[in-house]
Amino acid sequence: MSELSIPNPRKAALTEALLRIVAERGLDQVSVREVASAADVSIGTVQHYFPTKDEMLAAAFAEVVRQVRARLASDERGDDIRRNLSTVLREFLPLDARRSEEARIMLAFATRAATSPALAEVQRSVLGEIHEALSEALTGAAYGHVDAADVRSAAHIAIAAADGLALHAVSAPGWMSRGQLAAALELLLERLVPERADPVGQS
Repeated sequence: MSELSIPNPRKAALTEALLRIVAERGLDQVSVREVASAADVSIGTVQHYFPTKDEMLAAAFAEVVRQVRARLASDERGDDIRRNLSTVLREFLPLDARRSEEARIMLAFATRAATSPALAEVQRSVLGEIHEALSEALTGAAYGHVDAADVRSAAHIAIAAADGLALHAVSAPGWMSRGQLAAALELLLERLVPERADPVGQS
């Protein structure tokens, strides 16, 4: 997705400064002046790359997505489909400091996207990509015995559950421990990907 790329080192540095502000103080504190100060550049430099606040947030979201993709690409995948799904969905839960910052940025982006058609389009694109990957994995887990519509619904449920857990953890710190977040995800996956007999054609 071209809109999710970071085109050059200067913009990447500004985006990193932006990420720190959003993660530490929230989206409301983001401004051209704040980003310029954090990155030690002129206001004009920031405005060149981020003419609007929505473009700032889109850049922050794009960088978070890039980082998540990079980690997922480096993770080894085995034959255990449930474990693979768990690995993917855990990247969206605030299970450590890094993922907690990312969850706050994703939440800020999703909230802003509710009233910004441009950001909503980026959100739909990212969700569509995640949904497609989960649907393919769930189809494999079912060995083709589950209706395609049900598989896609299950993928929607998995995404919504991960998003909801992240929202609760970020918006109500201490309400769920990291262990409880992980346990809730595993319980969901047990329901979505139950233990099955050998695939068709195998004894």
